[in-house]
Amino acid sequence: MQVRTRHTPAFGVARVILGPGEAVQAPGESMFASSFGLTEVTNGRRSPSVFTAPKEGGWLDLAPSGAGDVYPLEFDGRTGWCVARHAVLARPASVRSDPWPGLQAMFGAERGFLEHYAGTGPLVLACAGPVDQFQLAAGELISVRPGHLLAYPDTVQCRLRALDPSGQQSIRTGEGLMLDFAGPGTLLVQARKSR
Repeated sequence: MQVRTRHTPAFGVARVILGPGEAVQAPGESMFASSFGLTEVTNGRRSPSVFTAPKEGGWLDLAPSGAGDVYPLEFDGRTGWCVARHAVLARPASVRSDPWPGLQAMFGAERGFLEHYAGTGPLVLACAGPVDQFQLAAGELISVRPGHLLAYPDTVQCRLRALDPSGQQSIRTGEGLMLDFAGPGTLLVQARKSR
């Protein structure tokens, strides 16, 4: 699977190029054009569709429902990534969502505002604004509001804290919280807050 982007950063489109018989998972409503012969299988209204290329291969164009950027994040099979919930536009079967102890320690039994992914291949992310990349040096610290966080590798140290201990906070949305990161590593943030 290969990904080419266009119309970024305001109205990003991802062209996903599939080899013979290769498949990708994406929200059905995000696909607006494809090469002839691509099949789509849906498993209910809320589940993503699976698009499969015919024997000669094919492509599909995907766009998020709102304005913003699309960003292909390449997985190398060694490092997993924590990704903002609802930011995934498309993924191959070789990139899987999995429970990760780091997020379980952060959120407990609650379903938080981040998900963990691991595997190999490109994970296509959609976000509300242009993607900014911070390269943290060893020991460098940075704080990010949860609504602007897009993704970070699970090798980066992260701590969740309340902005105001007496104020309202939500593990599900990130409201009233701040994330502190310690390098080395890469952080991907979106310049506009997710909806």
